[in-house]
Amino acid sequence: MDLAALRAQQLDLAQQVIVEDRFIADPPRWIGGADVGFEDEGTITRAALVVLAWPSLNLVEYQVARIPTVMPYIPGFLSFRETPALAVAWQQLAHKPDLLLVDGHGIAHPRRLGVASHFGLMIDVPTIGVAKKRLCGRYTLPSDSPGALAPLVDKDQPLGWVWRSKARCNPLFVSTGHRISADTALSWVQRCMAGYRLPEPTRWADAVASRKPAFLRWQEIHQ
Repeated sequence: MDLAALRAQQLDLAQQVIVEDRFIADPPRWIGGADVGFEDEGTITRAALVVLAWPSLNLVEYQVARIPTVMPYIPGFLSFRETPALAVAWQQLAHKPDLLLVDGHGIAHPRRLGVASHFGLMIDVPTIGVAKKRLCGRYTLPSDSPGALAPLVDKDQPLGWVWRSKARCNPLFVSTGHRISADTALSWVQRCMAGYRLPEPTRWADAVASRKPAFLRWQEIHQ
C-alpha cells in the first residue's frame, strides 16, 4: 500500500473541494443519506444509500451495495476504503439526491478529505459530513442544552460545527463535504431533524444498513 501516493492524492482532491453553496436544486427535491459498514470480519464493505423527499422527509428509495473490501483499515485513509461501495450503491439509485448527508467527516479531516468530501467530489453533488466522533480539530464542548453549538477549528482554520442535536446525547460533528458552506451544512442538518440524535437521512441509512425495526416496518408497508 503506497500511503505516500494516497496522501498526495488526498491533498490534490482536497484542493478541488468547493466550500461554498453550489446547489443543484434549492431547495432540494431529494435528500440522500449514506452509511458504510463492514461485514464478514471486514472482508465485505456494505454501503447503504437512502433517498428522502423534501420537505416531508419520507423515505422513497434505498439501495444497499456489498462489495469485497478494497483495502485494509488505515487511519486517515478511510474514504479510499468506503467510496467504492458507495459508488456502486449510487449507480443503483433511481432518484439521485440533490443533497447528500454522509455518516462521516467532510473537510474535518487532517488532510481535509473525509469520506463526505471524497464521495461528494466523485458524484459532484452538494454533500455534508455528519460524524459522531471528532477526527481532528479543537473545540469547546457545547453546553448540555439541545441546539448548543461550538466551532471546530484546526490550525486556525474553521472546519465545521460541533452541535448538540439532542439532550443527554453526544454532539455531532458537521462539516462541509462538497459544494456547500459550513453554515448552510449545519442549517440543512438542523432542518432534517425529527426528534432523534441523527438527522433523518443518515438515521434512515443506518436503519436500512442494520435492518432496524423502523426499516422493516417500512418494508412491510411498501412491498
